Amino acid sequence: SGGHYKPPHCFPRYKSAILVAYRNQEKYLHHFLYYIHPFLQRQQLSYTIYLIQQVGTGSFNRAKLLNVGVREAMKDEEWDCLVLHDIDLVPENDYNLYICDEYYPKHMASAMDKFQYTLPYKSFFGGVSALTPEHYMKMNGFPNTYWGDGGENDDIATRIHLAGMKIVRTSPPLGRYRVMDYNEETEIPDPWRRPPSQHNTRKTWKADGMNTLQFRLLSRTKHPLYTKITVD
Repeated sequence: SGGHYKPPHCFPRYKSAILVAYRNQEKYLHHFLYYIHPFLQRQQLSYTIYLIQQVGTGSFNRAKLLNVGVREAMKDEEWDCLVLHDIDLVPENDYNLYICDEYYPKHMASAMDKFQYTLPYKSFFGGVSALTPEHYMKMNGFPNTYWGDGGENDDIATRIHLAGMKIVRTSPPLGRYRVMDYNEETEIPDPWRRPPSQHNTRKTWKADGMNTLQFRLLSRTKHPLYTKITVD
């Protein structure tokens, strides 16, 4: 219920919240849930899957939705790890553990089939990443001001460095992901192309993030395989 699971026969060492920004991608959702639940259960984690849904027809804002997800998930549990997950990616290797690095934000999707299992560019931080709540607050979360342009991944990579941290990456043999592609007509931009930055992150990161997050919570419902948080 609510996408929450605890291993029945042992005490889990890690508690991970899986946060997915979402809008009208039902085929992807079914595919994602079908793969991710058995994958996480084999790792014997305590976890909950959160779907953060944006209402309306305005531009999609993935980064802000993930900020909302972190804020709401932290009301439920003192999570050890926040895993920020694109809905169209499924992991290929069971040894890619959905837990955080103790010291630094971890980029998990280091080898995607779409790019012949290499990074599209050096500073890429998209797809799947894992941060402790402390990491997330130290960098003031994600920017709230990226509407529809998909450039937030570079902003986030810059924030991590400005906050005195560095990115660690899962090794490519472990960090292998398959990109699902149903060619649905959605307004969500292609996040794999490196967009030109419209933001001066160095100047804005302390004033645009978790400390300035504003949204209207419309509903919070438990479904059989996930918790859905709907926001305006």
